Amino acid sequence: MLYFPTLCRIFALSKGKSQMMNQDTICAISTAQGGAIGVIRISGPRAIEAVSHIFNPISGKPLKQRRNFSLTFGKIFSNEGEIIDEVLVSVFRAPHSYTGEESVEISCHGSSYILQRVLQLLIGQGCRLAEPGEYTQRAFLNGKMDLSQAEAVADLISSATSATHRMAMNQMRGGFSRELSALRDKLLHLTSLMELELDFSDHEELEFADRTELSQIADEIEQVISRLANSFSVGNALKNGVPVAIIGETNAGKSTLLNALLNEEKAIVSDVHGTTRDVIEDTVNLRGLTFRFIDTAGIRQTTDVVESIGIERTFQKIGQADIILWMIDTDNSELRTQSSELKTEILPHLEDKNLIVLFNKCDKVPSEQLSEWEASFADVDAPKLFLSAKHRMGLDELETLLVKTAALPEISQSDVIVTNVRHYEALIRALDSIHRVRSGLQMNLSGDFVSQDLRECIHHLSDIVGEVSNDSVLQNIFRHFCIGK
Repeated sequence: MLYFPTLCRIFALSKGKSQMMNQDTICAISTAQGGAIGVIRISGPRAIEAVSHIFNPISGKPLKQRRNFSLTFGKIFSNEGEIIDEVLVSVFRAPHSYTGEESVEISCHGSSYILQRVLQLLIGQGCRLAEPGEYTQRAFLNGKMDLSQAEAVADLISSATSATHRMAMNQMRGGFSRELSALRDKLLHLTSLMELELDFSDHEELEFADRTELSQIADEIEQVISRLANSFSVGNALKNGVPVAIIGETNAGKSTLLNALLNEEKAIVSDVHGTTRDVIEDTVNLRGLTFRFIDTAGIRQTTDVVESIGIERTFQKIGQADIILWMIDTDNSELRTQSSELKTEILPHLEDKNLIVLFNKCDKVPSEQLSEWEASFADVDAPKLFLSAKHRMGLDELETLLVKTAALPEISQSDVIVTNVRHYEALIRALDSIHRVRSGLQMNLSGDFVSQDLRECIHHLSDIVGEVSNDSVLQNIFRHFCIGK
């Protein structure tokens, strides 16, 4: 029977998490350099004791006798009795702290000298420097948050837009975890019924699981997992930026447009054909949405080996982009025939893409010639815009069109959106497992086969919240955090 062993395995893993916890007392600077205030965070069994040896309150009780969540003003002294700084010390007693351990935060002046001296004094009291993400890792291992919530901490720190902030806050507050918990409860219920039948298989008159009801439950689970997995495309775009490839012939103004959108000279601009030979990428926030613009090599016939590689990469980036900006040089009427030929080469790659045709250098061309250009692209079903990237003409209209084309939904803190590749891959594996469960039920397969697929589905969902994650997975996740968090 799976139900009890599964719970035992999860319990054993949770117990193992606390055993994996290092009992060192750690310290680190938790604020960026150069600020007026610096914060040093200390966590571990000797946190309060270690700080007590280097800190004297101006008045009142010693630090060890201070209440939880108290704030104490005093001075940090060196071993020689020299005053290092006047500071505020916050006390957080276990388990009521970020890490679930005894914790102290020292707020001092932001001088790098002061911060380093305080760290040296703490190390002298037996503390060690924290590793990247170790505070959040301890919070996870001590049960203050699950793994998906811990990963959301890093997303919250790096959030650059209101949408990414809302997604990270929802995940950190357990919105995603609650969805997964409800799914696992249903799966465990399904499995317990299936395996009860297996335990009593010699009593054919007993039926614990109605196959029609089981199929309905499996359908519901599949729909939820599918919805979560499908949300990754939106979440990834909001988190990492909507990929936009700028393509076209050489000297069409692609690099000029990239520089104009970024407001910096990111790409080299030259009248020489084939200047851009490699892919150049950067992100920019346009009206609350992040776009990742990709400047590509100009598409033309060439015998230059390096330029040919750049053109090959252009078509690779077309495949990866959600939006394609096709730049046309309207100042060169001789290119009209070449552009028509280019359509037959490019359009097959754009069948599932959002295409925007940009007629560049319109400030140099008479209106009747612009009309001819537009007419020559009448067969291309895509929005068309005249602009001058060099003089920033039409950029506002382009930004409006980009935001409209991206068509990303408004995100609230109650929406569960998957943004993490690890979560997405686990959901895809869980979705594959629940597909096999549904097929097995429809084909009336033996319960032991169906139960195996149910076990796999539970395993993949549990992997997201860290109930079955191994040490290497945890280390890979937390090493990307900043030190002090």
